[in-house]
Amino acid sequence: MSGTIDDLVQLAVDAAVEARGRAYAPYSGFTMGAAVVSLDRDVVRGALVENVSLGLAICSERVAIFAAVTERVEPVVLAVCSKRTGDALTFPCGACLQVALEIGGPDLLVVAVDPDGVTDRAVLADLLPRAPKIHSPSSVDDA
Repeated sequence: MSGTIDDLVQLAVDAAVEARGRAYAPYSGFTMGAAVVSLDRDVVRGALVENVSLGLAICSERVAIFAAVTERVEPVVLAVCSKRTGDALTFPCGACLQVALEIGGPDLLVVAVDPDGVTDRAVLADLLPRAPKIHSPSSVDDA
């Protein structure tokens, strides 16, 4: 590993904060940015992209995770930055957690950060305790 987990978390948080500025959120105004970081310190960013047809919008976390697949980056940390939901830090929605589980696995570290830099973290398995069983990312064939 090219740094401690805290180093990787900080790298992911910084990239998610930066990505938030790229969000396209003209309907909700709820800008979100995300970043995936690998053990090798590879960073992939994602930003929320809304659409007038709500079902066509995509969360920042899924943008980052899908881009990580494209770039062959194996996620170790997923950070998401947005304003708070009520008084709580905003963690990924269920759909994003399911995608993160499929690609990053149950041990993926998920970090929520607000614009003030306050963070909280949890292992994905704790955020999605009754998730369906999946193929482990390492068992997926490169066909």
